[in-house]
Amino acid sequence: MKIIPYGHQWIDKNDINEVVKVLKSDWLTQGPKIKEFEAALCKYTGSRFAVAVSSGTAALHIACLAAEIKEGDEVITSPLTFVASANCVLYCGGKPVFTDIK
Repeated sequence: MKIIPYGHQWIDKNDINEVVKVLKSDWLTQGPKIKEFEAALCKYTGSRFAVAVSSGTAALHIACLAAEIKEGDEVITSPLTFVASANCVLYCGGKPVFTDIK
C-alpha cells in the first residue's frame, strides 16, 4: 500500500541558515524577520496588509474576527476538514453548519 503523506516539506541549506540566524538573534518572535515576512507576503499577494500568526488555527480565528462572526451567526463549513475550521467559528460565538462537500 502506498502511503500518502499529510504534508511534505522542502528545506534547503539557506532555510536552515536563516533559522539559525533568528535563533541566535534577540528575537525569536515578533522580530524584524516577521516584518520582513509580512512585507514579502504583501508583495507576493498584492495585499496592503498581512499578519503572521502562530498557526493555521490562529489564522482562521482572526479571519472569523475580521469577518465579524458573532453569537448567533451560522457559518457553513465542510465536515471533512480539520477541527479548527469549526472551532474558529465557535471561538467567536457563531454556529458551524456542516454541509456536504458536493
